[in-house]
Amino acid sequence: MSEHAMIFAPAPLLTVTVEQRAGRPDIHLHAGGQGVWQARMLTALGGRAVLVGGFGGESGAVLRRLLRKEGIQVCPVRGTVRNGVHIQDRRGGRRVTLVEAQAEPPSRHDLDELHNLALVQGIDAQVSVLSGPSPGDPELAPPDVYRRLAADLTANGARVVADLTGSRLAAVAEGGAYLLKVSHEELGAEHLAPTGSVRELAAVMRRLRTTSRQVVVVSRAEQPALALAGGELYEIVTGRMTPADPHGSGDSMTAGIVAGLLRDGDLKAALRLGAAAGAINATRHGLGTGGREAVERLAALVDVRAIDADLGHRVRLDREELAAWLTRD
Repeated sequence: MSEHAMIFAPAPLLTVTVEQRAGRPDIHLHAGGQGVWQARMLTALGGRAVLVGGFGGESGAVLRRLLRKEGIQVCPVRGTVRNGVHIQDRRGGRRVTLVEAQAEPPSRHDLDELHNLALVQGIDAQVSVLSGPSPGDPELAPPDVYRRLAADLTANGARVVADLTGSRLAAVAEGGAYLLKVSHEELGAEHLAPTGSVRELAAVMRRLRTTSRQVVVVSRAEQPALALAGGELYEIVTGRMTPADPHGSGDSMTAGIVAGLLRDGDLKAALRLGAAAGAINATRHGLGTGGREAVERLAALVDVRAIDADLGHRVRLDREELAAWLTRD
């Protein structure tokens, strides 16, 4: 097993950004999407990323070339997949989306190929990361794909980290993923933690776990993140930073955690590195970006401390109850 991470990204996104430079439009092409941002930050931190995903059409060809230029190994499934394209205008100082061309859903055969390729690459990796499709593309990868992949990788000795929400999060929890990452905004949007209090979030974290061995991490924007490991609830305290663009900070946090697990497997050290990576990303305008030295210096200042949220009894849910609970209106 080599020291790298397999990142499952069903359909990466091509972003075309228009900026202003010397009074003229300045055009930039970037690979995007959750898995790409995670792979980019992991690479910046010295880790090696192998990205498994669907790549098709002209946008897919461009994406493969862009990712390889960044030092990210690409394992593509071409098939019938057509990658989405977003065109954004940032000349006014903020991100304005002009066009959103959504990806075309993969065929059943393509989904099987994605599962098999991710399984093979994940078994050979030290950590496997399951990332979600674009929020506007709910049909790109059904929850059952994630459940089977998490279960198969775990059964074959892989350590699975999942950064998902809704029914996909429920699926990987049931599949036995080692670490589940979600944001407090996502839990709030699903009416699971409407107030966002520590007590409320901690209760959700306990209910989400299907085994006591699973670790649950909840990012909370500028507030300290929370981590539930074993019987302990931890608060991850990072120094205050002035944000430039917080987009992608949660994915950078996930990548930092994975980078830490790749280094020595120590969970607390990985949580410190993840918190620092998320904070540094928020100070920059690129998604999933950050300098390794800055992240590691900040990580040394991050405090991971046990807290008491007075949680009461743990509630166990079966698979159907958990999926319904996570996706209720």
